[in-house]
Amino acid sequence: MIATIIIAITTFILVALSILFFPHFKIKNIQIDTYWIVALVGALVLIFAQLVPFQTIVEQLTASSSINPLKILILFFSMTILSIFLDEVGLFRYLAKKAVKFAKKSQISLFLILYLLTSILTIFTSNDIVILTLTPFICFFCKNTKINPIPFLVAEFAAANTWSMMLIIGNPTNIYLATYQNISFLDYFKVMFLPTLAAGIVEIAIIILIFFKQLKKPLTVMEDDYHIESKIDLIVGLAHLGVCLIFLVISSYISWEMWLISLICASSLILCVFFIRLVTKKNWSYLGSSFKRLPYQLIPFVLSMFVIVIALNYQGVSQEIAKFLGNQNTIWTYGLSSYVADNLINNIPMSILFSTFPSGLEGDTLSGAIYATIIGSNIGAFLTSIGALAGIMFSSLLREHHVNYGFKEFVKYGSLVSVPTIAVALLVLQFVI
Repeated sequence: MIATIIIAITTFILVALSILFFPHFKIKNIQIDTYWIVALVGALVLIFAQLVPFQTIVEQLTASSSINPLKILILFFSMTILSIFLDEVGLFRYLAKKAVKFAKKSQISLFLILYLLTSILTIFTSNDIVILTLTPFICFFCKNTKINPIPFLVAEFAAANTWSMMLIIGNPTNIYLATYQNISFLDYFKVMFLPTLAAGIVEIAIIILIFFKQLKKPLTVMEDDYHIESKIDLIVGLAHLGVCLIFLVISSYISWEMWLISLICASSLILCVFFIRLVTKKNWSYLGSSFKRLPYQLIPFVLSMFVIVIALNYQGVSQEIAKFLGNQNTIWTYGLSSYVADNLINNIPMSILFSTFPSGLEGDTLSGAIYATIIGSNIGAFLTSIGALAGIMFSSLLREHHVNYGFKEFVKYGSLVSVPTIAVALLVLQFVI
């Protein structure tokens, strides 16, 4: 057991350090992230040291249950391809441009519109996609209008990691934790609607209070009209996302697993785009760029972390941690501990690890523990830049656009916003459960 704990903790620490100090390296023109390599090495060490039977790993990876990590990855990647395709078509940029035009010369109006846009897009797509899409736009716009980008960036990142709680598809951690307990799409929404709404209201109020003086200054709006070039691609993409969401809502009633629904919709989108290209003779850039932008590094990272968790379970470590957390006030113990653990080991491995803890719980204490962990996995992501993969991508984008927003600033604003936000979310959850 001791050897497994040492290897696991060492892996978690090295993952965090790699994110902070050595996030990637280049081989020729290919940039490779380091965090998944560290995780993979840790998993391989456990396997070769025979601290977890290889047969046990194979059984877990081929299990027919909904918590099979391969099914979860299929669900996440299928939803991601739907979202990225809409971004490649230009939907998100078009909406952002309309938001700027609608705000006219008021910073506060633009701030509120962008927060609302980020929230809505996050609910129906994914927090990672929204951050990848809107962050460069905010940096570009603020630079050209000579306004401080920090209020807008703080609001965007907080919104993307708060409103992502509302639906299962908003964050891969939601997908894993909810499917582990066989929570349906609709049941999840019924519980998480009010905590997410309350958290979002408190969050935006706090951010406005922090930056109110800066947001009172006027801005100069650039005349930069933008049109979507391929409306047929937009219609096809929106139709597939809409159909997918409808079937996810009713999945528990038709006995279809969510990963299968999302896979069918993503496959249908690809086939439809192929057909459109063959008929219209248009270029393939939208589809090709969508596949290039998929976060393939998540595959080895999630599978490696899954192996580490299997090893911790096999050696009895998870059971000891579960005993420590206990079965009293599970909403607060699991919510706050997952919020902190996010920023020690990243929210994906945290969610994989925490999903095994509530095995001895039942009823409201079990539901409270699961939903509180989901809240912690989302809101904890904007306490520090290592809390989630979204934070890693966000920080990388800011460096590319020469925005001075380092680790200290991230923690400063992250703590000011996230602490009251998670407190309100957990408090409301206590009344909902």
